[in-house]
Amino acid sequence: MTSKRIELIAKPNPAHFVGDGFRVHNFIPSYPGLDMKRMDPFIMLDYNSKYAFPASSSPKGVGVHPHRGFETVTIAYKGKVEHHDSAGGGGVIGEGGVQWMTAASGVLHKEYHEREWSKTGGDFQMVQLWVNLPAQYKMSAPKYQALDHEKIAKVNLPEGAGIVEVIAGEFKGIQGSASTFSPLNMLNTKLEKDGQVEFTIPADHNTAMLVVEGSVRVNDTDIVPTDHLALFENKGENFTVFALQKAVVLILSGEPLNEPIAAHGPFVMNTRAELMEAFRDFNEGKFGYLED
Repeated sequence: MTSKRIELIAKPNPAHFVGDGFRVHNFIPSYPGLDMKRMDPFIMLDYNSKYAFPASSSPKGVGVHPHRGFETVTIAYKGKVEHHDSAGGGGVIGEGGVQWMTAASGVLHKEYHEREWSKTGGDFQMVQLWVNLPAQYKMSAPKYQALDHEKIAKVNLPEGAGIVEVIAGEFKGIQGSASTFSPLNMLNTKLEKDGQVEFTIPADHNTAMLVVEGSVRVNDTDIVPTDHLALFENKGENFTVFALQKAVVLILSGEPLNEPIAAHGPFVMNTRAELMEAFRDFNEGKFGYLED
């Protein structure tokens, strides 16, 4: 097998707030070379790098808003986040947990700092991804997957090198905990200093790696620092990650859907007509009801 090499290393864009509770760097689709088509099926990646929120009696977050045509995936590294949607999904995730909401035909949802956590505040660190849905599933029923850290499949690496949490996809024969609508891998990798791991990913998968903590060396050639994202070429199948210091790395790969993308605001469909229909349905109250 030939090596899958790094195509570019993206430094974090200037941070901006989503609502008043998420201070994020957007990598997908705003960073040059990381647009929706190149990263298909990952159509957005917001990274809330470690940020200290002060104590607050009123939880900070994002109020009620709609989605249709894709899935939102929130991975908690520090802090606690709460979610509610008009399809009845919701709950709280803490460190190491994942919320996977399939908006599909349409939901209203809100997300914010968990109330008790807000009272004390502290370090908050999250990743939110939007995963596109194949055309045939865009108007399917919404659903919600709550993955507590204890429920996520894990693979211990040899010689105490670390652990790989298989959120979705497959690693070393272990299947991920989340169900998906297209082939993809979401691997939360925690390496001890000098720990190394090898990944094998199909050559045609769009593949990226976000360094959440520490600093790593890839294929003995490229150093990727904290809070940076590395994009891999669509050639070769295997690559190694070596931890220069204790590190947390999120590996993302997905088979591209290769379908038209029509996106505007909270809706991602295949045609402009479908987008207009989404706005009409939202304005007519067809996404259900959720109290702000």
